[in-house]
Amino acid sequence: MIYLKLIWSYLKIGLFGFGGGYAMLSLIEREIVGSGWITPKMFTDIVAISQMTPGPIGINSATYIGYVAPIHAGYDSPLWGLLGSVVCTLVVILPSFLLVAFTSHLISKHKESVVIRGIFSGLRPVVIGLIASAALLLMNGENFGTETNEIFISVIIAVAALATVLFTKIHPILVIILSGIAGLIIYY
Repeated sequence: MIYLKLIWSYLKIGLFGFGGGYAMLSLIEREIVGSGWITPKMFTDIVAISQMTPGPIGINSATYIGYVAPIHAGYDSPLWGLLGSVVCTLVVILPSFLLVAFTSHLISKHKESVVIRGIFSGLRPVVIGLIASAALLLMNGENFGTETNEIFISVIIAVAALATVLFTKIHPILVIILSGIAGLIIYY
């Protein structure tokens, strides 16, 4: 039964996850944390780990949730988790794959069409709104702490990372590594 629930959840995420990983974060959070498969803290950790590992956040989170959800539901063998990982990963990419396969020819053939241009003009602001929603979703006690000094330090790290990426030529991967080192020094 858990696999059917996972398939349904990740089919919705894959089908309605316009705009990529950040835009689909609020949908993933609603489906996964709302289903009780993981806690909000675990979701925050998944987002952080998904950012540091190769691949899209939607696929990385699907692989992880697919692994932990069956085990959390009482299937005690890691093989059930492996099956869940494979199922969730395939299901989350299936809608995008099919949509691109079926529409790429149509869109390229009619790219000058007023209808196609109108559709994309309507989708762009939605994607920006979804990314902003993801940013607000991640501004919580799980990421910034609950005590005043934790919040202050977390905001400083976040602003420093943002400024470093925007105003220097330092690579974002190095910024991630340096932020992790700063967190280790400060919080350990």
